[in-house]
Amino acid sequence: MPSVLAVHAARGHNFSKRTQLFIDIVEGLGVAGDAHAGTTVKHRSRVAADPTQPNLRQVHLIASELLDEVNGLGFDVAPGALGENVTTTGVDLIDLPRGTVLALGDAVRLEVTGLRNPCVQIERFRPGLLQHMIGKRADGTPLLRTGIMTVVLAGGTVRAGDPIGVELPAEPHRRLEKV
Repeated sequence: MPSVLAVHAARGHNFSKRTQLFIDIVEGLGVAGDAHAGTTVKHRSRVAADPTQPNLRQVHLIASELLDEVNGLGFDVAPGALGENVTTTGVDLIDLPRGTVLALGDAVRLEVTGLRNPCVQIERFRPGLLQHMIGKRADGTPLLRTGIMTVVLAGGTVRAGDPIGVELPAEPHRRLEKV
């Protein structure tokens, strides 16, 4: 059964986030007390381009299976190290269609908006890691593997062990692109 492996937050614009016992997720904003929470963009590069853009990156999720894969290649990447708010297990996040709703725990509902764009900070964090964060789709186009971004439809508290429900949108499904 898909579930939350760990939860993370950081007040500052740090690359990695600290693991928490729980996080409070606020409807329309993101993780309470996290630097990336808000109705408009908070990621520095996006703020520099246009600070009035809607924040489609309120909560970031990464699959623990990706961390297991790169750790098997000799990298040391713990949950939260790549800046995600939620580390999941048992759900193939990257293959979800846009508009999927993830139900975490009893109350939280997150709508999937797109893929996280792997950036040079990953290479600075662990030299050689960035090349493993970009794969190829069957049609030859790049597949960004560093997790998914979501907006908060309904808030609540999330902690390790909470179940994750997956509600697919109506067809036709639209594949995830970077946001």
